[in-house]
Amino acid sequence: MDTLTGEFRVTLDDNNRLSLPARLRNALADSTLFLTRGMDNCLWLYPCEEWKAMQKTIMKTTNPFSAKSRNIRRRVIGPAQVVELDKAGRIPVVQSLKEFAGLSKDCIVLGQSDYIEIWDDEKYKTYLAESEEEFVTGSEELGDLLKGNREFNE
Repeated sequence: MDTLTGEFRVTLDDNNRLSLPARLRNALADSTLFLTRGMDNCLWLYPCEEWKAMQKTIMKTTNPFSAKSRNIRRRVIGPAQVVELDKAGRIPVVQSLKEFAGLSKDCIVLGQSDYIEIWDDEKYKTYLAESEEEFVTGSEELGDLLKGNREFNE
């Protein structure tokens, strides 16, 4: 599978279908896809193999007797939907996931290397603005880690 990267503005149509950009469609063409709730009120779209790995990790590292673990399972695994690209390169978004992410007509598709985030355009802009300080702090911490990484410096 090709790496899933890039930021794209897309439109959710009146039938709750989202058209994926050609570059991402090509990378996902032969895969069953899983759409579920993500963090920060976006949706996550996973190719089958990546989803299986994520689901396996969640199931192995959580405990059905733990309230926190059940919460994670219910919010990530439970609402996952199998979706397929139609001939026009669109995926359907069920109403419950559309409502969770607050998707309107204008959306952002954001590649994350091995999965895709789907955001409402305005919510994504707000998220970026509100998380700027956290981004700067995280970038500085990452810079310190990379500075100490010999492979990176060589």
